[in-house]
Amino acid sequence: MIELEGVPELIDPVMICAFEGWNDAGDAASSAVAHLDREWKGEVFAALDAEDYYDFQVNRPTVWLDGGVRKITWPTTRLSVVRTGGAGGKGAPRDLVLVRGIEPSMRWRSFCNEILGFAHELGVEMVVILGSLLGDTPHTRPVPVSGVTSDPDLARTLDLEESRYEGPTGIVGILQEACTHAGVPAVSLWAAVPHYVSQPPNPKATLALLNRLEDLIDLRIPQGELPEDARAWQLGVDQLAAEDSEVAEYVQSLEEARDTADLPEASGEAIAREFERYLRRRDGQPGPAQPGQPGGLAAEPGLAEGGKDASYLRDTSSGRTRPPRPPARDEDGGAGKGPEEDDGPEDEG
Repeated sequence: MIELEGVPELIDPVMICAFEGWNDAGDAASSAVAHLDREWKGEVFAALDAEDYYDFQVNRPTVWLDGGVRKITWPTTRLSVVRTGGAGGKGAPRDLVLVRGIEPSMRWRSFCNEILGFAHELGVEMVVILGSLLGDTPHTRPVPVSGVTSDPDLARTLDLEESRYEGPTGIVGILQEACTHAGVPAVSLWAAVPHYVSQPPNPKATLALLNRLEDLIDLRIPQGELPEDARAWQLGVDQLAAEDSEVAEYVQSLEEARDTADLPEASGEAIAREFERYLRRRDGQPGPAQPGQPGGLAAEPGLAEGGKDASYLRDTSSGRTRPPRPPARDEDGGAGKGPEEDDGPEDEG
């Protein structure tokens, strides 16, 4: 039995989970949960025992100094609770339970059962698991975010895709199935990260996940500096890609393919969804909200005038300051697998 002392009674709680590692291309998913925790000042109430789930030769502990005293931080998964107040879409409060950690090295079934135990004790109504994967998507277009579930009824109710994925999976897929078997409604949101600029951070993908989460749970999420960071990120990648004609040509081919595929989707439904988000953010603001500002239209960011230093886009492991070269073309003219494409999962949608 899990005993939760000091945790207040929660209002319509939703559990939001993200795990660093294979399910977290560009750190987009874990950064989204970190953003929620930071904006709403989450309070940690539990941490899973690192000895039970992690191989310390794979995920090593870190040593740090606290006032001259050496301390050790062990890799683990922590749970925190945030009280959002009246941030619900209709002004109703809703609380969140945030689960953030590293994909476990072992005992995945026990790991999921422990998280579900907390969900049961806290009265969680739904579990939303965030993930990000590498894909053939251009950085200049809106980030594709797919919502999938294994529950046919939930798929119809929330207008989600019913998962048909077959193949290797990560802790995101395992936890979603564990929730389904336990009778807990569960949804996975996946953001696609361009494989040619996969090094973290990717604030544009993080923002896209939060926008999709906002629509899913009807909760107005403060965006903070994410819109500005996302515009600066895109401008930085634009500049780096422009330095290499092959990369620029490859990005253009991805844009053309994406635009062709999205043409039938450019419907009034997508426009209405963005307008509803705009109205939701405008409520309670002292004046008209402007696109790109906190409380403004949460459209995908485009180019910005000026921009921040793009030095954080450097791949520190190789010293590279530009995106990797695009994958070689095969004899049929299609794109082969990129050099970093095996670092992330396939879309489990």
